[in-house]
Amino acid sequence: MADTHKVRFEPVGMEIEADEDETVLDAAFRQGVMLIHGCKEGQCSACKSFLLDGDLQMGRYSTFALPDFERDEGYVLLCRSHIYSDTEIELVNYDEDMIRSGLPVVTVQTEVDSLVELTHDISLLRLRLPAESQSTLRFHPGQYVDITVPGTDEHRSFSMANHSAAEGHLEFIIKRYPGGRFSSLLEDGLAVGDPLRVTGPYGTFTLRVASDRRLVFIGGGAGMAPILSLLRQMAESGNEREAVYYYGARTEGDLIQLAELAHLAEQLPSFRFVPCLSGRRPRDWAGETGLVTDVLERQEDDLADCDVYLCGPPPMIDAALSLLAGMGVPEEQIFFDKFTITAAAGD
Repeated sequence: MADTHKVRFEPVGMEIEADEDETVLDAAFRQGVMLIHGCKEGQCSACKSFLLDGDLQMGRYSTFALPDFERDEGYVLLCRSHIYSDTEIELVNYDEDMIRSGLPVVTVQTEVDSLVELTHDISLLRLRLPAESQSTLRFHPGQYVDITVPGTDEHRSFSMANHSAAEGHLEFIIKRYPGGRFSSLLEDGLAVGDPLRVTGPYGTFTLRVASDRRLVFIGGGAGMAPILSLLRQMAESGNEREAVYYYGARTEGDLIQLAELAHLAEQLPSFRFVPCLSGRRPRDWAGETGLVTDVLERQEDDLADCDVYLCGPPPMIDAALSLLAGMGVPEEQIFFDKFTITAAAGD
């Protein structure tokens, strides 16, 4: 049986216990401490921290996420780190409110409740939660879970589009990729009633309720899921913050959930939805055209006092981050879940 040691996180002054055979990040998840993270596989650097004291060893990781010179200086990736003594770690990227409002990561068995084709390459998957799991699995709107690929030990990460497990189900908007390990099953490999194992919640793409800044959502494709979750949360709670959602699609046929977004706009008087078409558009299209980042730049003069939420394909996120930096938006007011390109393309 593996020994257990204490991990103290500074500057927040929190402590957890970690077994030698689990990573520090997994130990934190198990105890409901939601540290900043991304891919959970040593590929993205979101969980990079600094080792202050203790015996810590890391498994394999990408030097893109942690260059050798940073490791030599004492930086570590928590998703690859195992400890063999009481350890003290300084968090580099953290949100104290999120850390303290974390929920324990659990694994539950679900079953396919429905599967609907929204566009030629995007599906709506709804999983039914057994009654006992509705209180076991809890999540904050905007978070995601890992769904195990049937018959394997592999998993794929997807954000919930609904805002509470108490609804009795989990809802996902998933882009189908040709040959995708999981997403290809949405065409001919899954049927109503099939079991699926999910583990979560993960992610820090959550509404910062203490902020009263204007909200700017930017997304595209299946990246609508967590933003829809946040908007549903706002409607449910009667949130009156001003908000705008710039959503990018190639054609009018690629636009999804338009009826619900119109309904949300009725429930949220300060909310505005701005669809943007970058490809072929009908002659009677009166909306915005061009890449969603181009539309954002045209329409927004000053985002420095806004909270900005991004979710979409990696190239869109990279372009938006560059644009937002040039527009003077502070990093601490930009929120997104950073998935690796490999993970995104392998859905």
